[in-house]
Amino acid sequence: MRWWIILAVVLVVATIYSVIDCALIPANRVRGLKKPAWIAIILLLPVLGVILWFVIGRARTGHESKPRLAPDDDPAFIGTLGRDREQDERIRRLEEELASLDSDGPNPDVTGKATPTPDDSPDGSAGHTPDESGRTDA
Repeated sequence: MRWWIILAVVLVVATIYSVIDCALIPANRVRGLKKPAWIAIILLLPVLGVILWFVIGRARTGHESKPRLAPDDDPAFIGTLGRDREQDERIRRLEEELASLDSDGPNPDVTGKATPTPDDSPDGSAGHTPDESGRTDA
């Protein structure tokens, strides 16, 4: 007889706890049915309702279901649009700079000096050759 009383008390406490838990939990953590339907199931099916609530109806903390948003309503997606535009603009400007550098005269090499043209001599006299006295004919 004592076990039946203990079992009844445990069942009442579990039912009250389940109803309060279902009523206070955020709506985005309830799975399957709406909150009023879960409360009715818990109250109408005392043992089975409590078990179903904790197994099926209550989502775990790490598994909250987020409502799906259309891309034009999703702030994360909208934030990427501005970055993409900025990145495309920066790439376009860099390509223009590279094109203007390619169209300019001699390109600087890695050391920053101008690359020699075919008419430049190795001593830097720009095509002028020294005469017998060692002077250039410039």
